[in-house]
Amino acid sequence: MEKTGKDMSQKTYGVLVNGAGWVSTQHIAAYQRNPATQVLAICDRFIERARARAEAAGLKDVAIYDDFEKALKHPGIDIVSICTPQHVHCENVLAAAAAGKHMVIEKPVAISLAELRKMQDAVRKAGVRTVVSFVLRWNPLFRTLKSLLADNAFGQPYYVETDYLSYNGSWWSGWNDARTLEHGVSALLVGGCHAVDALRWFATTGEFEAAEPEEVFAVRGGRRKGQTREYNPLTNTWIENAPPMEYDGLEVVLVKFTNGVIGKVSVNAECIMPYRFPIRIFGDRGSVFDHHIWSHKFPGQTDWVEIPTIRPDSSDVAHHPFQAEIDHFVECLQNGVESHCNLEDAAKSHEIVFAALECYRQGRPIRLPLGADHKPT
Repeated sequence: MEKTGKDMSQKTYGVLVNGAGWVSTQHIAAYQRNPATQVLAICDRFIERARARAEAAGLKDVAIYDDFEKALKHPGIDIVSICTPQHVHCENVLAAAAAGKHMVIEKPVAISLAELRKMQDAVRKAGVRTVVSFVLRWNPLFRTLKSLLADNAFGQPYYVETDYLSYNGSWWSGWNDARTLEHGVSALLVGGCHAVDALRWFATTGEFEAAEPEEVFAVRGGRRKGQTREYNPLTNTWIENAPPMEYDGLEVVLVKFTNGVIGKVSVNAECIMPYRFPIRIFGDRGSVFDHHIWSHKFPGQTDWVEIPTIRPDSSDVAHHPFQAEIDHFVECLQNGVESHCNLEDAAKSHEIVFAALECYRQGRPIRLPLGADHKPT
């Protein structure tokens, strides 16, 4: 949709939100607050859920669909937010790309390397722009640390650690799909991919760059797989006879990057504790422990300097910086540039996850990029 003239900064981008689950609340709210976007349609396989999402957001003149192909044909759609379960992201992206729509794609974008490659090919062929919701790149602590890395506060990084510590379970509306091998695939893919992307983000000093992985080695284990007793970290209570998680809850992955940095990333989907997202960065002139820094920039430093900012310490989507992500993507469209977190870049974070699966299968380090013969376990 156009307001006036040909200036892209004056364009109002029409939005289709596909999938009316939990995370869609934040996409819709972000679009409502951006002056250059307007939500024109919401689609969900359950039409009443789409209608309820529109009503909850106070959207009056919005079309409601339960057929994605029909929704893509709604007049004036420029951007599609893909908020559906992860196992249908691929078919959604292929359809949206074929329709010539720009996309905000929730993570994980795909559940296999084959899906990922199909999506990349479709987006390239269509010439549309994308951003993948590795939304923590816009978290205030992440932004501060990246700025400090770019300013040489820690010198050259040589070792980075990130961890995703979250007991996913029935408290999350998407768990029934995500807990399965068929649709969830692994703990690292379901939630730990956030920590994988953070590892790449902090393993290089470029302020808007992520490091290139070249080798992966991983191990997995834990005690929760197949168990029907489940913990709820939100209420600190237990439930019995819960549907079991079908994959290992603990994965620890070593990553070697092309710039020489070594990284360690883990996911722990069975830790009996509240959600945490620890960050460690070690450089040749300083270090980071979460929101505490030690740097040559502070001569005579006698104690850790604390950064008083918003940290990635909640699993609630309302705590995540979707507004900054959506605003960033709109600016990319207005300026005709790619996002630093587009599908091409995010694919490299996903490849680390799939390489870990390949490592379990072969029992040896896996070189990247992955070939077409990759077979997830």
